[in-house]
Amino acid sequence: MQDLKTIVELSHEFGTVDYVKGGGGNTSVKNETTLWVKPSGTTLGGLTEETFVQMNRAKINELYDVETPTESAAREELVKNMMAASVENDAGRPSVEAPLHNVFDAKFVVHTHPCAVNGLTCAKGGEAACKEMFPDALWVEYIDPGYTLCMEVRKRIEDYKASNGKEPALLVLKNHGIFIAADSADEIQAHYARVMDALNAAYADAGIFQTLEISDAVVSTETEEKIKELFGADGAFIASSGRFAVAPGPITPDHLVYAKAFPFTAELTAENVAAYQAERGYLPKVVMTGDCVCGIGTSQKNADLALELAQDGALVLKLAEAFGGIEYMTDAAREFIENWEVESYRQKQAG
Repeated sequence: MQDLKTIVELSHEFGTVDYVKGGGGNTSVKNETTLWVKPSGTTLGGLTEETFVQMNRAKINELYDVETPTESAAREELVKNMMAASVENDAGRPSVEAPLHNVFDAKFVVHTHPCAVNGLTCAKGGEAACKEMFPDALWVEYIDPGYTLCMEVRKRIEDYKASNGKEPALLVLKNHGIFIAADSADEIQAHYARVMDALNAAYADAGIFQTLEISDAVVSTETEEKIKELFGADGAFIASSGRFAVAPGPITPDHLVYAKAFPFTAELTAENVAAYQAERGYLPKVVMTGDCVCGIGTSQKNADLALELAQDGALVLKLAEAFGGIEYMTDAAREFIENWEVESYRQKQAG
């Protein structure tokens, strides 16, 4: 099927570190009866025609009319089970955003989280700037991912179509990322090019370089041993770099999944580690110590991702200055992600 080949090519093109980190982002292609979507927790760059989850669109459509429980855990469990019932192959668990992909009329959908985009979506003045730079975009304030987001965006897209005679090609989600939908690869590429070109120009005009300042410091063996001693299995593996301005709060769901909301910044003592865990309910994934920043984890991949997302978040923090400065996720939004089974599953897949 040529369309499936095309979405694989688009997934690889937009699965680079310039657009996503770790297992972030998702892509899909559809016809009248079937939606093929990226499996949860996998990487865009690793997708093949065989790895896309094949879903029955008629069954996905049933989600839009079902009466769901008001309690979030019960609601998400019901939706997860209905999503599973719509799967028609053995490619894994579909991306939680599959019902949102299904809402678009356009054949291809590519959802990513570029730093350049999130400098806009995570900024206090992001909405106003987005409307000025991309008047054809649909901006949506932060809404908990999954079913709640899908249902609200579905309504907004219908309203947009009623007012504009077509659906938006750009869906920009606060503290999250961007969806681009079109009927051809050329259109997807053209929309991404104009978004990135406009943002690159905005950062240049603001005198903000899109690189992260990182010191040349190297973590000592003694510090690494101390981290492993204090954090146990959670710090068994370490990825380190020189110091940079780590974001001191929650930026996007992906940053929460791979790097947690808050870095550990205190002196490396058992008392301080215990105090962090007592306050947060978990151990950190990012540790700032001396002139270094360390990503820690139960595997080297986890540690590498923690450092990578910490650096990504630090760059978003810097870029957001072009649009009025950073606006962190609320405590309620953060807690939803921290306790959401879907993200726990995605984190395990990243293992």
